[in-house]
Amino acid sequence: MSATTDDTFGRADGAEPATPGSYGRAPRGTRLPDATRLGPVRLQVADMERSLGFYAGSLGLRVLDRGPSGAVLGTVDDERMLVELRERPGAAPAGGRPQLGLYHVALLLPERAALGALVGHLAARGVRLGAGDHLVSEAFYLNDPDGLGLELYADRPRDAWRRVGDELLMATDPVDADGVLAAGAGRPWTGMPAGTSVGHVHLHVGDLEHAGAFYGDGLGFDRTVWSYPGALFFGAGGYHHHLGANTWAGPGAEAAGEDDARLLEWTIEVPRTGDVDAVARGLADEGFAAARDGVDLVAADPWGTVVRVTGAH
Repeated sequence: MSATTDDTFGRADGAEPATPGSYGRAPRGTRLPDATRLGPVRLQVADMERSLGFYAGSLGLRVLDRGPSGAVLGTVDDERMLVELRERPGAAPAGGRPQLGLYHVALLLPERAALGALVGHLAARGVRLGAGDHLVSEAFYLNDPDGLGLELYADRPRDAWRRVGDELLMATDPVDADGVLAAGAGRPWTGMPAGTSVGHVHLHVGDLEHAGAFYGDGLGFDRTVWSYPGALFFGAGGYHHHLGANTWAGPGAEAAGEDDARLLEWTIEVPRTGDVDAVARGLADEGFAAARDGVDLVAADPWGTVVRVTGAH
């Protein structure tokens, strides 16, 4: 398996250990609590059976529930929902033209050995993967049958993360694919393991200034990386990123439409319902509209990508 690489950022002298509290720039208003994590993503797909063949058959997610036009998937041995698929027959595949919205959904595996077992399993099935060593994590990339981007990754220990000034150091370097495979050697792949989560979501956006206003100062994420070419990265609680935003789709890109395969919604989970109220105030202070869905808060970014904030996880 060969590793691929994009741009490399951050080969700066003077990198120091990224100890807790030593990096990141807080939003000017509401700040998401340290215990923030991501919840499920909802994807619109063209053919449910085809998508289940990929998400369950290839990736090893377990079908937790199935309805006439939707399915809920999680790991093999717990009930936490990770991905919901909603069928829209004939939905146009992603990637046919530059689009704003989803770049990729990233599934975080609990350890390097689990990632190695999954990568070996996919390689044995003939699935082609891209790869990137991001210094804070090792990642592999592929598309689902509708062209929606996915990342599969495992984090490096936090004491291995580095910073330059108050900016976390990230890159896209070649992955030690042999080392990842060796970590999973002899470990049969029996499905997506417990502890797997939606680690982050990465979006194509129209411009980084408005992305910073909405996701940083409005929603309350810290900015963690801001010198990566054409991208901003946001996290809570010192995590390297729960969200990436980039302008790589180009100036002519438009939002995915109703009849496109696309990300319908992604979820931020905060510890308390009072934290949801704080996010509502933060968005209002920055001039962004949001609506209530029960105790949840639902808002669309400036390019129409919908995010749900829910409490008491």
